[in-house]
Amino acid sequence: MIHFTFLAENDCLSSGITGTIDAFSVANLYWQAIMKNTTPLFTTEIVTPDGKMVKTNGGIMIMPDRAMADITETDLVVIPGLFKPFDIQGKRFAQISEWITSHYDSGTRLASTCTGTFLLGRTGLLDGKIATTNWQYAALFKKSFPLVDLRINRIFTEDSGIYCAGAATAFMDLCLYFIKKYGTSELAKNCAKSMLVDHDREEQTPYMVQDFWKNHSDEIVLNSQLYMEDNFSKKISINSLSQDLGLSPRHFKRRFKKATGENPLSYLQLLRVEQAKKQLETTQKSFNEITWDVGYEDINSFRKLFRKHTGMSPKEYRKRFSWS
Repeated sequence: MIHFTFLAENDCLSSGITGTIDAFSVANLYWQAIMKNTTPLFTTEIVTPDGKMVKTNGGIMIMPDRAMADITETDLVVIPGLFKPFDIQGKRFAQISEWITSHYDSGTRLASTCTGTFLLGRTGLLDGKIATTNWQYAALFKKSFPLVDLRINRIFTEDSGIYCAGAATAFMDLCLYFIKKYGTSELAKNCAKSMLVDHDREEQTPYMVQDFWKNHSDEIVLNSQLYMEDNFSKKISINSLSQDLGLSPRHFKRRFKKATGENPLSYLQLLRVEQAKKQLETTQKSFNEITWDVGYEDINSFRKLFRKHTGMSPKEYRKRFSWS
């Protein structure tokens, strides 16, 4: 029997707690009914920093089973997503951070869902480890925790007993992983079917809208970003652009990378892929037409680039995300 302890806090996402507990309840039902086991596979409890009720971001009140300090032993601590993931300072979060670290040091495994990874990042326990988080906060996470090996394309990661799930509903991928790990593949398959969850999702990439990071103080780089965004459909020479800005190509590329996290050519490619995604979602244009619209002449080359950044062919992407 595996025991999970869920940490609830004000402004957290309730689904990362309630949805996960529901998934484990379904697993227990199948475990007992189909697998003929009388003992539940999972047990769960909810704690808060002081043992008092908390209010989630959606307004749902959560009554905990106890305070986090009352937990002396558990198999795994689960940290839900938090709104305002950058606001994790202050005495209360310092106490939470110490509690999490203490349990990990004693052998307890940790899991986070969505932006709960920011709280794990604050502990320093993710430094040097692979992690993922909500893709919408990738740039902020990289800036806040540069020592973490962030794999933002991944929907789920595990490293040294620390598990991270990506955006929002990725907590279901985490659930299926644990159901398979502590139960059986057949149990996980039955749960996936009953909850209408795809069991083979590996990446967040198809769902991601690229974050063209502009929250920096380099005015020259910002001007170059705006220029590329206005002219991505035209032929742009990065070397010529850098010279127009009064910088050597080498110096410009270095400054651009420092400010945005991408080199200029990759940034331009991402702009074009993002525009192609929008056209696939909202128009009936052929991919050939879209390729020319975004400034590419080599259709096969852009098709490969599109798959690289989305994990799908243009046809697959349109089928899944088209709203037209």
